[in-house]
Formats: sequence, C-alpha cells, structure tokens
Amino acid sequence: MAKLLELDEDCLVNQFNSNAPTFARFNHSPPCPRPDLVLGIKPHADFPALTVLLMDKDVVGLQYLRDGTWYNVPAVCDHTLLINIGLTMEVTISEPPIMTNGIFMGPMRRVVTNANKERISMAMFYGVDPMQEIGPIAHLLSEEQPAQLIQENEGQGLVSVAP
Repeated sequence: MAKLLELDEDCLVNQFNSNAPTFARFNHSPPCPRPDLVLGIKPHADFPALTVLLMDKDVVGLQYLRDGTWYNVPAVCDHTLLINIGLTMEVTISEPPIMTNGIFMGPMRRVVTNANKERISMAMFYGVDPMQEIGPIAHLLSEEQPAQLIQENEGQGLVSVAP
C-alpha cells in the first residue's frame, strides 16, 4: 500500500507498535434451513486498521458491497488469507483524519448463511495504539486531496467521507 501511495516503504508499518490491540474472532455459521430469511453477520466495515481472514475453503458466505450490489467472495483453496483494511486506515471520527486520507477505503461486507453446509472462518484484527496520535500522512494531502472527515448519519453510524 505504501508503494502504491508513493510513500516510504515503512510509513504505514511505523504507525503500529507493541501496544496496538490485536484480537481474534472465530466464526461458526451452522446450516440454516431458510438462508433467504437469515443474515449471518450484518453489513459492516471493521474499525481496526487491518483484518486478516482465514476463509472457509468450501463454503461461500462472505460478500462485499460495490456500487450498490453485493458480490460473493469465492471460496478458495486451503490456507487462503483475505486482508481487508479497516476504517482506521481510511479516516477517523475526529480531527485529524487517519493515515490514507480516504484514498484506501474499508470495504463494506456481510456474511450470508448456507442451507446445507456449515461455514467456519477466523479473523485477526490489528489495531493501532489507542494512546498514539495518528494523523494523515502529509504526502497524501494537497489542495486537490484535502483532509477528509467521516460523516455520521444519525442512527446509522459512520457512513461516508467528506472534505
């Protein structure tokens, strides 16, 4: 990501330290006789900086939202890791914005149930030190790309980015 943004190689990595919270979540979705009525995990974007997901190799269930349409993330071979960036890499609730200034966006995703098979996955969430001040990377700010702030839609949580 740093190379794509034309930043020093360690620029993003240096935002993390040994006090950053890291936690795991194991997900088990049993077969559901009415998958058309039950959503496994509601639509969301993760707040931690990175999520590393060990996907189920046999059962499709993870979907991502793009341009108003939900797409399946295909089931793949053993030991495949899917890496998502979180809202911390995108922007923050308060000033100043965080890290990529809205250039990289945390994807909206959800999990759907399956009528015939159980689905198992494991996610590792990597945050940043809550005591460390993190701001936008100066190289990413310009008149054409001013600092971004997150907008809160009443009752619906964090939903969009605006200058």
